Amino acid sequence: MVSRVLAVTVDCRDTAGMVAFWCAALGYTETARWRDARDVEYVEIGRDGEPPLLFQPVDDPKTGKNRLHLDLAPTTGTQAEEVERLTGLGARVVSDEPEFPWVVLTDPQGNEFCVLPPR
Repeated sequence: MVSRVLAVTVDCRDTAGMVAFWCAALGYTETARWRDARDVEYVEIGRDGEPPLLFQPVDDPKTGKNRLHLDLAPTTGTQAEEVERLTGLGARVVSDEPEFPWVVLTDPQGNEFCVLPPR
């Protein structure tokens, strides 16, 4: 027996803002929305054949570095063009060291992710 990943869950304070950013960044659309027994609303976004992201609202702010992050690569264009596009959507570059093939950015709520060259 093995398990499978159902979704990558992201804690966030502004679910709508995160859904808008990540849908634009990844070309995803909203695939599900529901409320739990405490009336907390969750939003899932995704695209066929790719792992969905699930946004879970929390009250506490992000503190410290992520222990898990996403690695992205552009499907068209260059790494630099993709970084420029993502910063135009609200991401921020936090590290771009020439000796590494990735650029570290944060989403609008400070979650780190990397952009690598096209594959």
